[in-house]
Amino acid sequence: MSALSDVTMTNFESEVLQSSQPVLVDFWAPWCGPCKMLGPVVEKVANANSGKAKFVKLNTDDNPSLAGQYQVSGIPCLILFKGGQPVDRIVGYVPENVITTMLGKHVA
Repeated sequence: MSALSDVTMTNFESEVLQSSQPVLVDFWAPWCGPCKMLGPVVEKVANANSGKAKFVKLNTDDNPSLAGQYQVSGIPCLILFKGGQPVDRIVGYVPENVITTMLGKHVA
C-alpha cells in the first residue's frame, strides 16, 4: 500500500491546508518521466517519516488550477505546507537525502 494518498481540488483544503501536521505535496503528471523516477523516492521518505508529516500526490493534469495557484511551472515539484502555507519547495528529480534535509528544516 502506498504511503501517499492522492489529493484533488475537492479535498486539497481539508487534507493539506487544514492539516495539523506538515504536508509534503508531490505535484506530478502521468506523462512526466522524472515524476515517475521521483515517486519511489518520495514513497521511501514518506515511510521513513511516518507520523511526522503527511505525504500526498497531486496530479497537475487533473488539477491545473491548484498547480497555477502555487506557481508550479515545472514538475516534479515538491511543496512542503505547514500551517496551511507553503514553506519550502524542490523542483525536479532529487535524491532522497535532499528531500530528507528539506523536511528536517521544518519537521520536528
